[in-house]
Amino acid sequence: MQIHLWRRVALAVVLSLAGGLAAQAAGKPAAKASTWKSHCQPERSFCFKYPAGWTMLGEVFNGAGVMVAPPQKQERDSWDSVTVALVVPPPLGDDQPVTIDQAIRRAVEGVRQSGQSFETEQRQHRTVNGHPAQMVRLRYVEQATGHAWTEKLVFIEGPDSAIYSIALKCATDSLPRMEPQFARIVDSWNVPQAPKPPPSQPNP
Repeated sequence: MQIHLWRRVALAVVLSLAGGLAAQAAGKPAAKASTWKSHCQPERSFCFKYPAGWTMLGEVFNGAGVMVAPPQKQERDSWDSVTVALVVPPPLGDDQPVTIDQAIRRAVEGVRQSGQSFETEQRQHRTVNGHPAQMVRLRYVEQATGHAWTEKLVFIEGPDSAIYSIALKCATDSLPRMEPQFARIVDSWNVPQAPKPPPSQPNP
């Protein structure tokens, strides 16, 4: 008799706890969507969005781009970051345009020279806001510091054969956290269209 009574009491406690947890879950407000900032690079004709909590670290490539990063505690040289830039301007005169393949080869060779245990993990064709693009992911160990890095580089062919780059550089163990944010930054990238001239008025 006592055993049956104990079982009924235990069952009532379990059901009471389950009901309380369900009520808490139902009454808990939904998590707020993270807010994002917009940035348009002056005179470089590209815009993108990045998380509002991130820091704008400044311009790179002589003003051709900018670097943004989430708040971090380690030294700045070890920060995970994203760089967005115009890396190859439109050709002048009779100059031949640089292709995305050529831009990737240059970038990969530059990374290869600064690292060891270098590995190209992934490469794929894609489009970014309607523009042809390619993505390459690299993994290496920095020779000077022994720091393990992963870089994910997206090269985009813009108007007039200009080449743009959106590059994630992060500690290899930070990739699962940084990759979703990077994907949203890439998806937000665009080249603003020049305003159309007003229609000409007929002569009176």
